[in-house]
Amino acid sequence: MDLLKKRILQDGKCFEGGILKVDSFINHQMDPILMKSIGVEFVRRFANKDFNKVMTIEASGIAPAIMVGYLLELPVVFAKKKQPKTMENMISTTVRSFTKDREYNVCISKDFLTKKDRVLFIDDFLANGNAANGIIDLIDQAGAQLVGMGFIIEKAFQHGGEVLRERGIHVESLAIIDSLDNCQIKIR
Repeated sequence: MDLLKKRILQDGKCFEGGILKVDSFINHQMDPILMKSIGVEFVRRFANKDFNKVMTIEASGIAPAIMVGYLLELPVVFAKKKQPKTMENMISTTVRSFTKDREYNVCISKDFLTKKDRVLFIDDFLANGNAANGIIDLIDQAGAQLVGMGFIIEKAFQHGGEVLRERGIHVESLAIIDSLDNCQIKIR
């Protein structure tokens, strides 16, 4: 994903505390051409996996997950951070956000995540793996099966990817950041 790496170096901004801001092209304003390329790359990387549903967590994971679902003609479901009054058969878990430095509940209806589902999870960032672990908990509660996890950007120095891979989870990250020390973006 040279295009993605180039955009990170060109337009990404680094902040103290290991924060990489990519809101000008991924998670506030989106570049649809880049997002399509991201979707195509995830489809390629998970081509040998058998799954029937794409899952993400709101909000920044929705665009890449939709691209993957669109390309494969599969439904996309996302865990919500606020429980709608109309949600039935809800399951929930708690997730800690690295960027926002707070915990929040995420929920999903078991009507859209069932024992029959084989799930590919797609998200924008992988840092400590907290959101990923929350999604794994929801998938387990629903009796579904996780087949893999794809992330646009992985911050390797925060070790979430390492932990997930040690658990035997198939993880694909399109750009891996090895360091943000001294606000210098170092991409693997």
